[in-house]
Amino acid sequence: MPNPKGNPESLQPIQSDREKPLTTTLSFRCTEEMKEEVKAKEDPPEFCRRAIQEALEKDKSNQSDT
Repeated sequence: MPNPKGNPESLQPIQSDREKPLTTTLSFRCTEEMKEEVKAKEDPPEFCRRAIQEALEKDKSNQSDT
């Protein structure tokens, strides 16, 4: 008989080898074409994190130049 409360192992937090843990989410609107292109990537969440981080770093360096 299956456990009615589920598998206790599923309740454990995901372990990460990152320097800083991923503790929050971000959601935004985009076109259907953008969504499909991102979903076609090998690791869509990591692709988005890298793209946002690169844009933030570029913006920060542009602000320090002026």
